[in-house]
Amino acid sequence: MDKKTRAKEKLARIPIKINNTIPPLKKPKWLKTKLPSIEKIQEIDQLIKSKSLVTVCEEASCPNLPECYSRGTATFMILGNKCTRRCSFCDVAHGKPDPIDKSEPKNLADAIEKMNLKYAVITSVDRDDLLDGGSEHFLNCVNEIKKKQKDIKLELLVPDFRGRMEIALANLNDCNIQVLNHNIETIPRLYKQARPGSDYKWSLSLLAKYKKMRPDVLTKSGIMLGLGETDEEIYQTLKDLRENNVDIVTIGQYLSPSEYHLRVDRYVTPEQFNEFSKYALEIGFKNAVCGPLVRSSYHAEEHVNF
Repeated sequence: MDKKTRAKEKLARIPIKINNTIPPLKKPKWLKTKLPSIEKIQEIDQLIKSKSLVTVCEEASCPNLPECYSRGTATFMILGNKCTRRCSFCDVAHGKPDPIDKSEPKNLADAIEKMNLKYAVITSVDRDDLLDGGSEHFLNCVNEIKKKQKDIKLELLVPDFRGRMEIALANLNDCNIQVLNHNIETIPRLYKQARPGSDYKWSLSLLAKYKKMRPDVLTKSGIMLGLGETDEEIYQTLKDLRENNVDIVTIGQYLSPSEYHLRVDRYVTPEQFNEFSKYALEIGFKNAVCGPLVRSSYHAEEHVNF
């Protein structure tokens, strides 16, 4: 499927256009990126497609895709490419999900081995249709990867497992991983607008309960800026994450994927990102990765210190 067809398919699943009456803000110079070598990008893209795999890099229209693919890395998205939620900031398609691909854990392990990754990030769409939220499939993927590469470091970027926390935590408890990531995404006041179907306190609880259960694993969360939050609300959200024993935080700039998504309310300067990073470290985070193009899995291997 070419990019134009894929884009049309995504938009077809968004029946209501968001009324952005204010003209979009002009992107500042610090958001411009250079296109790296196309050869390596094509190589990684072909490998991923040959294994019938999906990456969040492509599905979520990440601006860092060219750089990451050119570095020979990617963030894999399991459990299909259709989400059961419809968050108004996200470019991942939503709708009725396909059945679980039972061959995905092995295909994923094969691809990661062939890419010679020493650190891999695995995420998924929300699967509210599954009784365990897809957590057992996460476990199966981790087990297959570890069979092939015992010493690989793994980070799981998980959904909130709404209404299924107990069974999800039981499955995640058995995962041989080094980092558990769940993005809080934004401040609580904007949840109804940006994350309908999700709950701020539920997400904090997931992170806290997992950390209590697995203190040996680093916990991580991410926030995007530019949805209408204030600096004071960001500082409070950072406090909330630390009070729930989150170890690592990432903060990046929200970029609207299309006119069908929430508009960008502001572009935060690199200097402001530095201030958020300083504050996060002051209140006890082990690491705070903050910048306009930062995403929770961007250079993820550099976020940790094993």
